[in-house]
Amino acid sequence: MITERSQPLTLRSTFAFWGPLAATWLMISVEGPFIAAIIARLADPTMNLAAYGVAFTFAWIFEAPIIMIMSAATALVRDRNALEKLRRFTYILNALITAVMIVGLLPPVFRFLTEQLIGLPHEVARVTHMASVILLPWPGAIGYRRFHQGVMIRHGFPRGVAYGAVVRVSTMALTALAARLVPWVPGACVGTAALAAGVVAEAVAARLMAREVIGRIMSDRSPVPAGSERLTMGGILRFYYPLALTSILALAVNPALTFFLGRSRLPLESLAVFPIVMSLTFVFRSAGIAMQETSIALLGERRENLPVLGRFGVVLGAAAGGTLTLVAFTPLARIWFEQVAGLAPALAQVAIVPLRLVCLAPALEVLMSLQRSLLVHARRTKMVTAATAVEVTGIVIGLSVGIGTLDLVGATAAAASLLLGRVVANVFLYPLTLGRYRGARQQTRPSVPRPGA
Repeated sequence: MITERSQPLTLRSTFAFWGPLAATWLMISVEGPFIAAIIARLADPTMNLAAYGVAFTFAWIFEAPIIMIMSAATALVRDRNALEKLRRFTYILNALITAVMIVGLLPPVFRFLTEQLIGLPHEVARVTHMASVILLPWPGAIGYRRFHQGVMIRHGFPRGVAYGAVVRVSTMALTALAARLVPWVPGACVGTAALAAGVVAEAVAARLMAREVIGRIMSDRSPVPAGSERLTMGGILRFYYPLALTSILALAVNPALTFFLGRSRLPLESLAVFPIVMSLTFVFRSAGIAMQETSIALLGERRENLPVLGRFGVVLGAAAGGTLTLVAFTPLARIWFEQVAGLAPALAQVAIVPLRLVCLAPALEVLMSLQRSLLVHARRTKMVTAATAVEVTGIVIGLSVGIGTLDLVGATAAAASLLLGRVVANVFLYPLTLGRYRGARQQTRPSVPRPGA
């Protein structure tokens, strides 16, 4: 069995482990704006941006069940048996997802989904289908590379994840710039070709970089320690299906937001500015997102490293949230929305209030990552799903009240609802995670005799 980390965890070593993972999310955050900028400069940008958006959403739906495999690999792949079992599980799940996606891409099925259910015009649906076919490798490549990334994180090589992101972003950019030179290729297909090429290249890079780690795991013949649980396919399924369900539940948020924004006050303005607000917020939330795998990998067998991770999380949440607050409550917000994002002054004004409402989002993301990591570490993944269901419910209630009762501007109501949902989920998880650990520490703390006793 591969030995676990033996050096005491410090804030500095935590930062060194977390840094490459955070850099990965930051690099990924530039993909969407870059590809949108390319498509916007090609022929018929409005139709192609719409087709690209629908095609990407289509691929994202199929990606959802496999996206948590990195957390699973980080938590479970301790020895050869776990590696072999989880790898087989990943390949089976990848094959099933790809098969279902192929069915969805069959022309009669796809026309029903896009033209009848969504209501896309025929020409937009036709371009969307072409773009979606190009994304067929997307879910499988995502699952393949996230499995290998989880193995690298588990065994102390998080830099490999960041190196893979460099390969992905570079390949994506080169593909987009090359494909745009071919005049007959629709802009939506340029965008999805860039995405597909990037993620396939990253999957290959992840496998190559994980080769040494996997070789060490496969060559280790140490006996499993007494009392250790031997991983089985049934055990993996029980562990993983709540994580997959978590991602699928989270997908419900985007359709709900679109539905309510379209029926709110200033609907077009809200639909235009809200994605831009969220993309800026995501840059700062990425620090907290990277905290989940960091915590799973570094907690220790008996959660002995949670105090250090907690202190690091406090610093991280304060830094990320404080920086976003500085942007939101100073002229930097208008500079970003008007000069960088290119919004008209009137639209920029609509965006400022939602941005200010979500200033706590980075800190809450750090807290959620710590809470989820404790549940995944303890293999209580059903509670991760329960928290997501609570969060989605909070968001929908917030949207109903904010738009249906209070008649708020749509973007403002959406930002407030997202904040409400996350706070409710954090509160729901606290007694099950950090509160339970704190209580356990207080109960085991030795009593100090009072003077004179």
